[in-house]
Amino acid sequence: MKSKIFMYLFVFTALLVVFQYVNSKNVFEADKRQLEGYVKKIEKYKDSITVLEDKAFGLSEFTLSYSDEALNYIEKRGYESDQLIAFIEESLYELNAQEEGNPLVPYAAMSPGGKMIINAIRVLNHKWLICNFNDGEYWGELILKYTIGENGELMFEVVDSLLYPTN
Repeated sequence: MKSKIFMYLFVFTALLVVFQYVNSKNVFEADKRQLEGYVKKIEKYKDSITVLEDKAFGLSEFTLSYSDEALNYIEKRGYESDQLIAFIEESLYELNAQEEGNPLVPYAAMSPGGKMIINAIRVLNHKWLICNFNDGEYWGELILKYTIGENGELMFEVVDSLLYPTN
């Protein structure tokens, strides 16, 4: 009787060990497949990051911060690039507060009750900047030339402008 109990215990233990082995193997393989999926996603995301970094570098090509010649010119005049950009933006946005809209925009507002104002500015170098403007319905872009007077006064000159047609 004792030997039968040991035999049943041995068989039960063997079945338990086989069950644990199969279960562990299945869990291990599922984790391995999941890990491989994550590795593929990481590679995909790394590729996306590389594409975005290249795109960001391309966009930064025409900015004051990445033009060494323009930065040298500005520094010789005694300005810091970040402070100068902030000063230019502030000056242009202050012009938006005028009753008729920004006087640098060569188009009159066409939407009722609207006024042409500058929305976004990108300083290209130590002489030029590009802006977009709108009146709530119509919009366009400006290329401006700016100079800094001896007393630190900013002067703007419209080089060219464009008003996009509506559909």
